[in-house]
Amino acid sequence: MAYGFLDIAVTPSVRAAQAMMGSDHVWQDFKGHRAFDAFTPREIAFIAERDSFYMASVSETGWPYVQHRGGPRGFLKVMDEKTLAFADYRGNRQYISLGNLAADDRAALILMDYAGRARLKIYAHVEAVPLEADPLLAERVRDPAYKAKPERVFRLRLVAFDWNCPQHITPRFTEAEVAAVVRPLRERIAALEAENSDLRAQLATCTGG
Repeated sequence: MAYGFLDIAVTPSVRAAQAMMGSDHVWQDFKGHRAFDAFTPREIAFIAERDSFYMASVSETGWPYVQHRGGPRGFLKVMDEKTLAFADYRGNRQYISLGNLAADDRAALILMDYAGRARLKIYAHVEAVPLEADPLLAERVRDPAYKAKPERVFRLRLVAFDWNCPQHITPRFTEAEVAAVVRPLRERIAALEAENSDLRAQLATCTGG
């Protein structure tokens, strides 16, 4: 049966490692169908909530390179069920990912939800699109409220994706997530402080003080 992500990831050396560790039968006897070559509403919603991801590419020397990509929540856009895109903003101007992908357009992405202890893995072919080559695409991925300067658009054609189990994901929370949880407590404290102030004013009036 198909298991799209592992059909790509599992090479002879990986199978040898699985056999050595006694897990090869788990995947050889897999009975389901997990092609996962088109995003469903679950993945689309998950991607829309992310404000960062990790992207791996490989150079001509064979060395892998993993880059962190960040931006406003939802900066990685789902164009359709098999296409992603994001604005490539100016950074340290090393252009390692850009160069690697020009030589080999294959990339692997990991999207993390630390608070929800979930991670999505994606294999894709990546194309660097000049802003002037596709103005409509550039407009769709640009965030006017984000002040960084876009240099190009990266368009990703999905090959396969898979979900990891939550094991070993340490929960972490963004400032916005913490603020959302703390907000009701702050509002309650403010209300109690106002109530306390009113009681003090009434007490002062009653006692003539």
